Amino acid sequence: MRAEYASIGIAPADLAADWHVQLGRWLTDAADAGLPEPNAMVVATADPAGRPASRTVLLKAYDAAGLVFYTNYTSAKGEQLAANPYASVTFPWYGLRRQVQVRGPVSRVDPAESDAYFATRPRGSQLGAWSSPQSQVIDSRDVLDTAFASYAARWPEGTSVPRPPHWGGFRLAPETVEFWQGRENRVHDRLRYRRDGATWLLERLAP
Repeated sequence: MRAEYASIGIAPADLAADWHVQLGRWLTDAADAGLPEPNAMVVATADPAGRPASRTVLLKAYDAAGLVFYTNYTSAKGEQLAANPYASVTFPWYGLRRQVQVRGPVSRVDPAESDAYFATRPRGSQLGAWSSPQSQVIDSRDVLDTAFASYAARWPEGTSVPRPPHWGGFRLAPETVEFWQGRENRVHDRLRYRRDGATWLLERLAP
């Protein structure tokens, strides 16, 4: 399987001065192109022994401080980030022949920020956060369905569902942000913002 890329390239002059502004532009392009779940990103973490794991999560907020996603803190990625608080994320916008890769340290967001986001979730998603012992071995689907029904009865329709104490947000504070544009003959464009103290450098990388 092989596909030839012939898209227009990118130059430093094409990019915004701030990485998060440029990310917003490309997110908008991905959404306007009709790509499914353009805010989906692959998050890679590693355990204390350095063994990597990756999975797809949804970006829920971003600004100059970093990228925010939410999960169960006792999940595999939550435990890995507790032991090794560094991650890499990739936005795989294949339809546009684009990728963005972000690397940096990760920390939990303030509980009030997690509370505020949790309150905006659909009720079913709120109950789901209570129902699933994420990443743990379970005997059957019935375990999840029974737990969901139990929490749905505990907080009936019309009542407020509180945020589980084991669930909340992580923020990745970028050290590098790379914008990748596929080009013909596999001579791709790679432009990287790199933190240098209090400033950011923009560099071109060889493909």
